[in-house]
Amino acid sequence: MRANMFFPPFPNDRFAILYVDPPWDYKGQRQHAGSGKGDTGGAVCHYPTVTLDILKTLPVSDIAEDDSLLFLWATSPHLDQAIELGKAWGFDWATVAFIWDKQRVNPGFYTLSQCELCLVFKRGKIPQPRGARNIRQLVSTKRGSHSSKPEEIRQSIDLMFPHQRKIELFARASTPSASTKPSPTWSLWGFEAPNSIDLTDELDRVDR
Repeated sequence: MRANMFFPPFPNDRFAILYVDPPWDYKGQRQHAGSGKGDTGGAVCHYPTVTLDILKTLPVSDIAEDDSLLFLWATSPHLDQAIELGKAWGFDWATVAFIWDKQRVNPGFYTLSQCELCLVFKRGKIPQPRGARNIRQLVSTKRGSHSSKPEEIRQSIDLMFPHQRKIELFARASTPSASTKPSPTWSLWGFEAPNSIDLTDELDRVDR
């Protein structure tokens, strides 16, 4: 099963910076708040999730410049899949770009879950010209709605690479530029991005 069977088409342009928050598949697993507190839901309750095999078929390499960076969000249970996905899209593993302290905890099987990682992969060389080089790795800001990411991360990427063309894949309606005037250096693509199609029914029919 290839992703282009049900996803909207990718843009024809190429980008130096790709910022991606994949809808990781938890195999229907829901999140529990702890004994006596009930079910708080999970990713599958908020948007269609996609398996790793399908994510790999997205033609991300086709829209990446020869010298480009991939900033990829990874939930802790999907860390190994995230590294595999970045390589499958034609990028080399680099490092952890950002650590997001959500200032609130979720229960976990081992320790309480409080942080999420944004990884960075490289294709070719780091895009030039460079901007700020003093951006902090740790971002501490209270989490908002499900899956929404801190705007500070996008702002930091803008400071690091102010002149490069950038795209956010799997952009959510909560993305600031999705509901306001888009930044001239950012494009959006995803389930809830402007001009996208409703993928819920199509993805629900995919046999996982």
